[in-house]
Amino acid sequence: MGTNLDVVAALLSADPISVDTAIAAVESQRAGAVVSFSGVVRNHDGGKRVQRLSYSAHPLAQEVLNRIVTELAGAKGAADPDGHPVRIWVAHRVGPLEIGEPALVCAVASSHRAEAFEICSELVERVKAEVPIWKEQFYTDGSVEWVGAGMLP
Repeated sequence: MGTNLDVVAALLSADPISVDTAIAAVESQRAGAVVSFSGVVRNHDGGKRVQRLSYSAHPLAQEVLNRIVTELAGAKGAADPDGHPVRIWVAHRVGPLEIGEPALVCAVASSHRAEAFEICSELVERVKAEVPIWKEQFYTDGSVEWVGAGMLP
């Protein structure tokens, strides 16, 4: 990765993740903006009530996550307009999760807000679209559905 990108974390985690942890990890005295995202398990999907879910990751999921961060760094020049490194923390849960638990957490710190918002947004979209993680949703009516099962690296 470029010298102007400081990837604090790029994780797949069976343990709980938190936006507070992500923010604390990327904050610095040179950061004028810290943008975060926390995607949490909701109690509904497609008009059905969700009871809980479980995420499963392909063995190459960590490699894909690392590649996304590396490519994003290269595409964005990996430095804010003042030449300071952009700091990134990203984690996606695997395993069982309950309603309200964070499933995807990202934080990006930069000297300026525009870069922090742009990088955080693109990071979230690319993780959701490219990292081979599948969601098994358990509904309150007893049915189960897999989401993202067609995605392979």
